[in-house]
Amino acid sequence: MNGKKLIAFTDNYADNSTEAGFQFTFFCNICNEGYKTRFIESKTYKKKNFFKNIGKIAGAAATMMGQYNVGSGLERGSDIISERFEGMSPEWHKEHEKAFEEAQNEAKGHFKRCPRCSKWVCDNCWNEGAGLCVGDAPRANVEIAAAHAEKMVQDIKTKAAETQVFTGEIEAKVTLCPKCGKPAGEGKFCSNCGANLAGKVCPKCGAKNQPESKFCTECGTAL
Repeated sequence: MNGKKLIAFTDNYADNSTEAGFQFTFFCNICNEGYKTRFIESKTYKKKNFFKNIGKIAGAAATMMGQYNVGSGLERGSDIISERFEGMSPEWHKEHEKAFEEAQNEAKGHFKRCPRCSKWVCDNCWNEGAGLCVGDAPRANVEIAAAHAEKMVQDIKTKAAETQVFTGEIEAKVTLCPKCGKPAGEGKFCSNCGANLAGKVCPKCGAKNQPESKFCTECGTAL
């Protein structure tokens, strides 16, 4: 490379240039949406391929006619051109710099510079009414809509938190046998002594009582 640094109106860009031509993508400093400039073909690259093709054609013609000196001379010329462009020639770099200037002039028409923060932004991130980028002057209708949606989500969560979802009953499982005092398991009878773990049901009021209860804890009926 020739070492000359390209100076852009914005640092937020990508160089998509190749040996065959030049193209650049400039990005919005807020949403990072890109604008790709038109492709500019490299004249030196086109010229290089033109001479290379002439060399091949002339070489083939010379072989047929027996005039090897003509073909080999042109082929040697095309080889020199190829070596000259290897690693990008000074001519290519001059084209590159000129194409970069044209690309910037093209891209500037698709961006606006915020006078407050100096950012270059696309039309989507520009508040036309305020003359500032949306980062410094958010659009009122957009902010109202966003705030309304956020409040709606909060109300939904609040309402859901106040709504009773589970309507069943939770009963405590007997983990220790009331008779032997050992872990009784999850069945109706103790896994150690066989005692009934289902409890006694009062024949009068229907209340459930512990297996060892002699009287109903609800109505006092003898069990």
